[in-house]
Amino acid sequence: MTLPRRTHPRPLDLAAGRVDLTHGGGGRAMAQLVEELFVAAFDNEFLNQRNDQAAFDVPDEARAGGRMVMTTDGYVINPLFFPGGDIGSLAVHGTVNDVAMAGARPLSLSAGFILEEGFPLADLKRIVESMARAAREAGVPVVTGDTKVVERGKGDGVFITTAGIGIVPPGIETGGDRARPGDAILVSGTLGDHGVAVMSKREGLEFETDLLSDSAALHTLVADMVAACPGIRVLRDPTRGGLAATLNEIAAQSRVGMLLGEAAIPVREQVRGACELLGLDPLYVANEGKLICICPADDAPRLLEVMRAHPLGAESALIGQCRADDHHFVQMETALGGVRVVDWLAGEQLPRIC
Repeated sequence: MTLPRRTHPRPLDLAAGRVDLTHGGGGRAMAQLVEELFVAAFDNEFLNQRNDQAAFDVPDEARAGGRMVMTTDGYVINPLFFPGGDIGSLAVHGTVNDVAMAGARPLSLSAGFILEEGFPLADLKRIVESMARAAREAGVPVVTGDTKVVERGKGDGVFITTAGIGIVPPGIETGGDRARPGDAILVSGTLGDHGVAVMSKREGLEFETDLLSDSAALHTLVADMVAACPGIRVLRDPTRGGLAATLNEIAAQSRVGMLLGEAAIPVREQVRGACELLGLDPLYVANEGKLICICPADDAPRLLEVMRAHPLGAESALIGQCRADDHHFVQMETALGGVRVVDWLAGEQLPRIC
């Protein structure tokens, strides 16, 4: 009996082709998509083993008294491409930052893609290459992943789910429940840049601005900070809900109050103007490349010096302090001399910002 000749599929048409259901069916088309797009972009020793998982050694820091950290996140941003970034780079930066906020050194990422039938392969290639570039620049490889395809109308182009792991060096203890009355509250730069950059390109809200998203991986900034001041109490990146929601969350966890100074909070004029136009408050707008640090007041001058010496912390500022308060209110001294409560929002000002 003569066996049929094995045929090799033509290369993917990454310029004009589109995702179809066979790309998620587990057969040759899916293998080709994974090989020609994802493996080619994320190329590293773990992914190249072609297993359903990545096996790697536990770092020496963990054996010497450090701790492992793991996080997971989903990205459903609209639009997929925005000034200063896209859903691919955002997925890397957001997950690296979630690991780093434990004072940890990020080690590896995983990525799961949910693709909608009909999504242009050229756009998928752009996203995957952006994600791979962000991972290389951060020095945190994507070592395993998964791809699924859903029927047209059952998704929204592409959703990405990531997970990240890292290692906390011995002696570093941060957490949302560790803030104490008298502690200083610092931010690493201007607030609201990411949210406004995304909104400027959203259908129905388009407006002209030269503002770029602040999306960035913050782990090198965090490494400098914890090396200089191991006694940092809290690190947190103010993403959805912005500064206001994040501080309210920390206040509730630590059972403290907070008093901010409006004049001390760094906000770009473009962000203020856009928020006034849209009826939004910059304190509630998402950020993807900024962090909040709560530390003992005596450590604040040294930390600000270290933060401002880093490219991602050049505009760092001391914006307030924690204080005893049985109600755990976050309050702000306004520019007019009054005091107002900076409360939680019932929901998001604008959804799908990250």
